[in-house]
Parts: sequence; C-alpha cells; structure tokens
Amino acid sequence: MIKKVPIPLCGVMLGTAALGNLLQSYSEGVRYVCGAVAGLLLILVLLKLIMFPKAVKEDMKNPIMASVAGTFPMSLMILSTYVKPFIGAAAYYIWLFAIALHIVLILYFTIKFIIKLQMPKVFASYYIVYVGIAVAAITAPAYEKLSVGSAAFWFGFVSLIVLLVLVTVRYVKYKEIPDPAKPLICIYAAPTSLCIAGYVQSVTPKAYGMLMGMFAAASVLYLFALVKAVGYLKLPFFPSYASFTFPFVISAIASKQTMACLMNMGRPMPALQYVVLIETVIAAVFVVYTLIRFLQFLFVTK
Repeated sequence: MIKKVPIPLCGVMLGTAALGNLLQSYSEGVRYVCGAVAGLLLILVLLKLIMFPKAVKEDMKNPIMASVAGTFPMSLMILSTYVKPFIGAAAYYIWLFAIALHIVLILYFTIKFIIKLQMPKVFASYYIVYVGIAVAAITAPAYEKLSVGSAAFWFGFVSLIVLLVLVTVRYVKYKEIPDPAKPLICIYAAPTSLCIAGYVQSVTPKAYGMLMGMFAAASVLYLFALVKAVGYLKLPFFPSYASFTFPFVISAIASKQTMACLMNMGRPMPALQYVVLIETVIAAVFVVYTLIRFLQFLFVTK
C-alpha cells in the first residue's frame, strides 16, 4: 500500500490543511480535524520516502511529478502553524526547513527542466514550483517574519506573470494532453489566489488597484478551472485528481481575505460574502470527494 502512495497525495495533504484554515472561522474543531487528516497523509508520504526512495527519485525525473512535489514543502509550511501552539519554537524551524526545501526544488527544477525547456512537457503544475513559495507569505505572520513573507510574495508574483504567458502558450499551441495530465489544468485557479493571500498577509502598505486587479484575474481563472474540473470528474481516477483540492481552497481563502482587506481599507464589498460562501462549499466538496477517491485507490483497489 505504501508503494502505491503517489507524489500528488502531497497536493491532497496541502488542500486538506488549507481547508482547515478556511473553515477555522466556522469551527476550530473542524480545523483540527483537517489538520489531523493532513498529518496522517504526511505520515504516508514520509513512509514512501523512507521505504521506497528509489521510486521517489525516479519520479523526480518526470517534470509533472517533480513540479507537483512542491506541494510537500508548501504543506509543511501550513502544518507548522497547526503544531506551533504545541511545540513552540520547533514549529519555526520546521517552517524554515520547508522554505529551504522549496528553494532547493526551485533550483533543481530550473536546472533539470527549464534551462532545456521542452514546451510539450510544460503543464499547469509548473506554477506549483515557482508561485508555491508564496505560501511562506501566507504563513509568515505566525512567526512575525513579514520581511520573509514579502520577499516570497514578490518572487511568487513575478513568477506568476512569467508562467501565465509560458503555460498558456503551451496549452494553446499543443492541444494534445494525455488523460492522466488533464486535471492539472485546474491548477490555473491557484497561483493568482495564492498571491492575493500572500499579499494580504505579508505586504504593507496595500494598494487597492493591485488587490482588485489580482482579484479580477483570480475570479476569471477560478471560473475557468471550475468548468474544467466539473468536466474532468468524468475521467477515471488519476493521481492528478489532487488538482481538484488546493486550487479551489486557496481561491476561497483569497476571496475571504480580499473581503476583509477591503473592509479594512474602508471600501467594503458586501456581495463578496456570498461569493466566499459558495466557494467555501465548493472547496470542501472537492477536498472530501478527492480524499475519498485517493483512499479508495490506496486501500481498496488492487
């Protein structure tokens, strides 16, 4: 069973941990349930790393698997904030380790896949590698490290602009995509929303124009990814189903934080509360559904 654990399970771990933060305002208990589930998924991933290092090493030669691996350090950054009340300063070192690990992945991925770029091998999962570090901007306030968070945001934001062009050109130019990679396009919903959440959490002062510009772009990409996700639910199960989790959770978080930030700016948008509610429900449904499909894959199918 451990041998079957795919790298994309890290994406489900990330989505579950982020869902806990999204639902925290409704229930602290639900947040810890999500944290516990993400923790169990982390144990499965760690067992795979320990017991089958060669298989993981082989996966890292594949650009899709290597890019999706970025969800592992992203998950560690978020999970460190879960355990902070219990382990104190040790959580800060887990957070720093996760950031360092993500930086190592960026360097590895750039050397291995970007320097000799092959456009047909470019997928939306590339966003994870470069924009994913913006999770450090979301979690930085927990450790009072806004300077680190701000730097992570700006790196993620510049990467987002470059990758939006690169990845979109790839999907427009090369329309043939194998079925196992099709759900990856849902990741389009994540990077702009991730930048919004990082911007709200770690960057000061905030510019109304920039916030609304990012939110408008994120809303369009969210709707695009949602339509794609609904269509791809008809596909048989692939580990890339993990793409149905974090992108929709972070979109709901971004909408929620945009609403709060606009309120603080004295420019409230009351209608956003309905957007937040709808996106929260959609995110929760996608995470629970995907989690069930992954557990069936690991424990039930032979």
